Amino acid sequence: MFTGIVEEVGHLTRIEQRGENRRITVAAETVATELKTGDSIAVSGVCLTALDIKPGSFCADLAPETWERTSFSRMREGALVNLELPMKADGRFGGHIVQGHVDGVGKLIALDRIAESESWWLRIELPHEVEKYTVYKGSISIEGISLTVASLEGRNCTIAIIPHTVEMTNLNSLQPGDPVNLEADLIAKYVEKMLSREPAESALTVEELVQQGF
Repeated sequence: MFTGIVEEVGHLTRIEQRGENRRITVAAETVATELKTGDSIAVSGVCLTALDIKPGSFCADLAPETWERTSFSRMREGALVNLELPMKADGRFGGHIVQGHVDGVGKLIALDRIAESESWWLRIELPHEVEKYTVYKGSISIEGISLTVASLEGRNCTIAIIPHTVEMTNLNSLQPGDPVNLEADLIAKYVEKMLSREPAESALTVEELVQQGF
């Protein structure tokens, strides 16, 4: 499990075709020192398995499904990627629950400086499978970054981005039209499942869910 707090920005140094799969090599000075073969690591919001770990780099294999259904399909050697190690049992929960399972790929509309401010507006076009779980002031993971929705108009989602986030992630390397990995709030998906059951099958009623803060 991850929290959406980016620990390091790495870059792809190699993309190698291996049969139907691709192996990527990621240069990462910090997180690579904590990895062991087989460990999980979130790469721009995608949970991958670390392989062939060396000082300053690691590899990961991508199945065709992962390549085609994530923002990796736009990546070339040299692309910047957000990196996060799994949350430690005694660690702080700085963001929100992020599994590293991409629910859909959105499209970057714009990353614009807010007038008379050092902050930015990030605008994303959401696919339907993510938009239905997205709410005003709710959490969303974009490229593995835990963010809060500032406004939602149809499938257009706007998020306020502080300078630190722009500087410490891959957001400033993206261009309008680029695909971005999206993961919806896990709690929203569980609530949907519980509410879709027949009353006799559901462990909680709608009233009980409301009382518990859902």
